[in-house]
Amino acid sequence: MEKLDNKIVFITGGLSGIGLSCAIAAANEGATIMVADLKSENEEAAMNKILSISPKSQFIACNVGDYNEVEAAINTTVETLGAVDIALNNAGIGGEPNKTGDMTDEQWLQVININLNGVFYCMKHEITQMLRQKKGVIVNMSSILGKAGFATSPHYVAAKHGVIGLTQAAALEYAVSGIRVNAICPGFIQTPLLAKAGIKDHEKAMEQIIQLHPMKRLGKSEEVAKAFIYLASDDSSFTTGIALNVDGGYLAQ
Repeated sequence: MEKLDNKIVFITGGLSGIGLSCAIAAANEGATIMVADLKSENEEAAMNKILSISPKSQFIACNVGDYNEVEAAINTTVETLGAVDIALNNAGIGGEPNKTGDMTDEQWLQVININLNGVFYCMKHEITQMLRQKKGVIVNMSSILGKAGFATSPHYVAAKHGVIGLTQAAALEYAVSGIRVNAICPGFIQTPLLAKAGIKDHEKAMEQIIQLHPMKRLGKSEEVAKAFIYLASDDSSFTTGIALNVDGGYLAQ
């Protein structure tokens, strides 16, 4: 029997990168997926990959930075698929790089709204539904930058630290309610988000990033997906409140 057999999995940011790999991995483990993401040109191709494995899976357009859209997405998932057994709050943006003293309000608020407020909005509505069900699993996508600093990314660093804080607080609050809450902290992963940051366009910068990892390579989204399956499944039934590093040794230094 698959590890997520007959489970309903709600995934934000599931059309690309880590989110898509997690959706495919969950589908391969028997789950039905609700992908909540902004509409994009990647939608058809991504959903075809998921639907080829899990034909009942669906897509819903959702901006996680909008409280009402998140509430509607969770309600639609329950109405159409019957539950939210597992949630992966993965949607995020890198934001424009800038030093703390030079960062504009707009730059700061955009990243905080998507990467931190968005996780809170999702957790609030997921927890409400899981309390009705008397069980559930939440996995939040943080980052190695949720445990360490990184120059010119104060907005991203602050948001990802906040995600770990939210994870730990909720894990304590709902441990006796049958709800487990954990986080994943990936290192630098080969994803479209990394490409959008412009790093792939600069060979020297890419090599510097690679050298920060003791394994001397970037991670793969499929490797993060394996950690997600562990935390989402009963393999981690006595695990809550952790922030699991998947970082090639980055944080061990």
